Amino acid sequence: MWQKILPRQLGNECPGNPVALWLFCLVTAVTVGRSLAHILLPDGGAQSIATVPLDQFSGEGSAAVITSFALWGLSQLLLSVVMVLVAVRYRGLIPAMYLLILVEYLGRVAIGIGKPLPTLATPPGATGNLFFIAAAMIGLALCFRETRSD
Repeated sequence: MWQKILPRQLGNECPGNPVALWLFCLVTAVTVGRSLAHILLPDGGAQSIATVPLDQFSGEGSAAVITSFALWGLSQLLLSVVMVLVAVRYRGLIPAMYLLILVEYLGRVAIGIGKPLPTLATPPGATGNLFFIAAAMIGLALCFRETRSD
């Protein structure tokens, strides 16, 4: 199992079913988009997307949330760069990336439960987290499933 997740020799072939690569590319594209939204939107997506009530915060409080969202976007963008490199050049690491994505999004859910962010409605990211968890689990399973060549 660990040999598939962390191979001794890196190749540019995604192990298992080819759908694992396509799903990984979809997850990568969504991650790039989300990261850029957090960096480029004036409110970092905090109020306009995540429904954080910034207008109820002090100016300093609102600025702190916006900066935190932008910094989070930078972290996501850096992860996206690694994901693009893996998708293009180091496909043998796709199972490891799926495992990393799974741990990250499970961690997000756990942190969100332990330290909830006040919002006016359920943010799309909360539902998106479930998509990423499911995609990572499915993608990882596909990496372990060989295609039939009947």
